[in-house]
Parts: sequence; C-alpha cells; structure tokens
Amino acid sequence: MYQLFGRAGWGSVLVESQLVWYGLPYRFEELDDLFTSKAARARLAEVNPLSQVPTLVLPDGQVMTESAAITLHLADVTGEISLVPPVGDATRPKFLRWIVFMVANLYPTFTYADDPARFVTGAAAQAAFRKSVDAYAIKLWRMVEGEIAGPWFLGDRFSMMDIYIGVMTRWRPRRDWFAQHSPRLAELAQAVDVQPKLASVWKRNFPLLLPPEEAP
Repeated sequence: MYQLFGRAGWGSVLVESQLVWYGLPYRFEELDDLFTSKAARARLAEVNPLSQVPTLVLPDGQVMTESAAITLHLADVTGEISLVPPVGDATRPKFLRWIVFMVANLYPTFTYADDPARFVTGAAAQAAFRKSVDAYAIKLWRMVEGEIAGPWFLGDRFSMMDIYIGVMTRWRPRRDWFAQHSPRLAELAQAVDVQPKLASVWKRNFPLLLPPEEAP
C-alpha cells in the first residue's frame, strides 16, 4: 500500500488524483498546516527533510518526492498510458517539457509567495516580493495558455498535464481570474472538474469550491 503525506487542497492532490485514477491502494496521512505547525513539519521531516508535500512512501518503503517524478513512476509501475504518453508517442516530448515546466517554474511561485518571510526580511519587502512573484506566475500561465492544443493540453489526448492545470488553477490567482484573462485554461480546467474518475478527489480536496448540493 502507498502512503501519501499531504493536506487537502495542497500539492498532494496531484499525486492523490493519480492514485485514485489508477485504482492503487493508499493511505492518506493528513498533515496540519506546514506553514504554521512546527509539529507537522517535524512529523513530515522524518520522511522528507524538506517537509514538503507531496511525499509518497512506496509499498516497498522507498520515499518519493517531486510530483513530476512520481507521475512518471506511477505510469511505469502500472503500465498505464492514460495519463502519460508512452515512449514513441508524438505527444510525449511536449508532455515531458511542460510537465517539468509546471513543477520547475510555476509550482515554485507558490512555494515562494505563499510564505515570503522564509525568503525576504521585513513586511514591506515581503509584500513587494509576493507581488512580483505573483506577477511572474501570471506571465508563466500565459505561456501555458498559448500551448493548449485543445480540447486538452496535448490536443485530443487527456493527460496528467490537464490534471495539473485543473488543480493549480484553483490556487492564486484562482478561477475567476482565469475565466476573465485565460479563457482556454479556464475551459480546460472546468472540463477536468467533471472527470468522473476524479469526482471523489475534488470533493475531498476542494469542497468549498463545489456547488452546495455537491459539497460534503
């Protein structure tokens, strides 16, 4: 059984969605807010010294971090090609480029701006730092928008890139901004929201963003 350390609505949802998609057995280890809880950071540090999510313990006890690496590993061990284009597929180079782009460029903007005090001293400097990082994130999102082949990121083929977009557009600057400024990303994200295999994942991680009749 897999053991996933995470927190509802945080980056662990990227891995949780794959475990559910593939039907892999897992236990979710719920963490308190890692920004405010020393106990939560200490608990996770026993497994991952960076105290970051997602952190996945494999059935054999090995620890994996970095969601893109986990994505490729789970596709390998399941033999599935439904979320990751296989070797030789014409869309694989684009997939690999942009899945790494998401974790190497876009994801860190949340890491930096969620808690500027870890990187910058002084309230004024922290506010300016967050504003600059958020503006840079918007620049990166517009690059992603321009690469959508439609109706999914890779064209007709659904992939883990679409799940990344569906999840990460729920974070800053949030869905209302995307609806106004990045309509293609907004439309794609809404299509991800209604993927039947992921309904339970969205319900657990983003209940406040569901229609009242669907919220738990």
